[in-house]
Order: sequence, then C-alpha cells, then structure tokens
Amino acid sequence: MITVVGTGTGEPLPAGATAGADLVVGGRRHLEAARLPQETERIVLGPLAPALETVERYLDKGRRVVVLASGDPGFFGIVRVLAERFGPERLDVRPGLSSVAAAFARIGLPWDDAVVVSAHGRELRTAVNVCRARPKVAVLTGPGAGPAELGAALARARTERVLVVAGALGDPRSEQVERVTPEQAATRDWGTAVNVVLCLDASRATGPVRTVAGAPSGPSGWALEEDAFAHRDSMITKFEVRALALARLGPRLGDLVWDVGAGSGSVAVECARLGAAVSAVEKTPDGVERIRANAAAHGVDVHVVHGAAPSALDALADPDAVFVGGGGRELPAVVTACAARARRTVVVAMAALDRVPAARGALVAAGFSCDGVLLQSSRLAPLPGEVTRLAAANPVFLLWGTRPPARSEGVAL
Repeated sequence: MITVVGTGTGEPLPAGATAGADLVVGGRRHLEAARLPQETERIVLGPLAPALETVERYLDKGRRVVVLASGDPGFFGIVRVLAERFGPERLDVRPGLSSVAAAFARIGLPWDDAVVVSAHGRELRTAVNVCRARPKVAVLTGPGAGPAELGAALARARTERVLVVAGALGDPRSEQVERVTPEQAATRDWGTAVNVVLCLDASRATGPVRTVAGAPSGPSGWALEEDAFAHRDSMITKFEVRALALARLGPRLGDLVWDVGAGSGSVAVECARLGAAVSAVEKTPDGVERIRANAAAHGVDVHVVHGAAPSALDALADPDAVFVGGGGRELPAVVTACAARARRTVVVAMAALDRVPAARGALVAAGFSCDGVLLQSSRLAPLPGEVTRLAAANPVFLLWGTRPPARSEGVAL
C-alpha cells in the first residue's frame, strides 16, 4: 500500500503519517518537515521514473511506502501518476488543502465558478487563452510559466484583469498574497515560491449561484440569428454560413481564434461564447465599435484590433484557428499570413467567385489540406394570405484549410 499525504499549505503533517514507513518519497522541504527516523529510506522527488522504480521494488517486497505531496495530491498532483502505475486500489490518499482553495480563501471569494488550469510543465499559451476567455481563473505556475510571463502575455492582449499572486501559502514567515495588474506582474521577479496565480475580472468576481462547478457548459445554441447582433445593412455572416464555419473552426476553452475582417464580429462573439479567446481584426472605426457592443451584449470578452490585415496581425499571438471574412484584392496575402501562423485551421468565407482560386491556392501553398463548399440556402418567408414562399440567400463559398497531422503533432493543447 502507498500512503499519499497532502501537506505544504501550512497544515502540520498528520500525526503518525509516516510511522512505520520503510520508504518516504517527497520534496526536500516535505522530508525535512517529517523528521524521519535515521533508518527510514527517503527519496528526494526529482525525476519521477527512478522514484517510481524504487517504490515498485518496495511494494513487491510488501513494505510500506509513504509519498508526501503539496496540498491535495489528487488535484493536478501525483495521485494520477501513482494510480496509473500501481492502480488506485493500492493508494491510501489523505488530501490536504489545495493551493487553489487556500488562495481563494485568502481573498474571500468562492471558487466553485473558477476554471483551474495548470501551466506547470505545460505550454503557457493555454492558460493565457483561458484567462482571456473566462472571468475567474486559477493558474498553477511552473518554471517559465509564472506571474511575470502570464502578466506579459495578458498585457500584450490588452486583457483587463487583476492578478492575485499567491506564494508560500501557509508559511507565516513568508506567505505572499498580492494583487497586481498584468503590466505590474510582468516587471517583477517573483522568485520560486509562487503556488498559484488567480486571474480575475473584478466586475464578475462573484458571479451567479452555480449548480455545476468549473467552466460553464457552453451555450445551448449557436449560429444565432442575424438580429442577435448589431450590423450594418445586412453586412453580417449569415447563420447558415456561421454554423459550418464554427464546425470547422472548432473553438474551445484554451484556444485562441482570430476573426479577420470581422465586420459585426458575429463569428468572434460565437467563438467566445463557445469558450475560446478571440482577437477580432477590423479596419473600419464603426465596425470596431459594433464588435465591442456585440461582445458586451453577449457577455463575452473579445480583443478588438483596429487595423487592416495582414499588417494588423503582426502583434497578435499565434492562433489555433482563423476565420477570414470578406475578400478584397488583399485576400491572398491575408490568407497566406493567417496560414503561416495558424496551428490548426483557417476558414475563409467569400461571396465573389473570382476570389476562390486565389484563396485556395494560398492555403495549399502553405501546406494545408483544403476543402470547401458552395452554400446556397433558401429561408421560409411569409406571404399575404397565410402562405409561405422560399426566399433565396446569396450563395457563399466556404473554404477551409487544415494543417496536416505531421505538422501539428507534439502541440500542447
């Protein structure tokens, strides 16, 4: 049996937690706090593989093993690794207070509506995108993915958030809980004692009462009617086109989506409703204001960039997926720029037949597999006398390019 004991957020080690242990595994500070008998073998936890091999040898001999871990070891902790290697039936888990729970307790906020994302040993970009998309996020930090790096990324995206940096939680001598802006976080050396960073939209920090914890389950519907958005002279991606575009974009929590030539921002808003972080690029001042108004009306965060593609794309973080709307003479250059940086897919909507070959050529030249469809739809329209006719909508070409698996393998999502 392996006894896994959670500690490290100020709670004393439970009495008798290591009594009778033949092998104790843990971080150096955990082992020092345990005050083990001299004859007890111990392993300072570093690389997992050799530690697991030693644990297996002790188990095979029927000897008792104790693993000391921080906080709740079943929450982004070592319980997952141990259960996969030895089976959950061989584990006796005694959880402590998680760093996330402790951090929210320090600032007096509930966290059943928080999204928790780990940046420890993972790409920071997923955590950044979640922080951009959700109003209450806890980020578990790691080397190269701490408050400074998170703050710098959020500042570049002009995301209005408050960061709560929590370190050495439970240590009365050095505990740190500090509120800063992303810009302030980016300029500091925070050391190695940071446990977790809370990223908050202060205006939505409490939120409504929840039944299901964590991230919202997502909208009950998408491809919303055009009248759900403010738009100019029906210049908006129609819901039939938007439905297929969303299916090909696949926006989800942790993704970043670009909406280029966003117009009213209907695609941007829908992607944000589905959980993605979104940057909408629009060259007209009135379009920029409409996008902001539509995002606010639907309660989502959309980073709006006033500028013309492709030059306006230079300062943006690399996206997972891109939607390109409209299609002037610059369309091939825009599609080429988007395809050079998209990690997964590029979707292009065009009303003009003449633009299709150039857009397709740009996707193929970038190494994408390309497919598409001409969408022609007719909607029910009432006539006098309680009869109905079919009203044809303008046809739209939708192309999508997908990066081949060989080029996307190894990408951390």
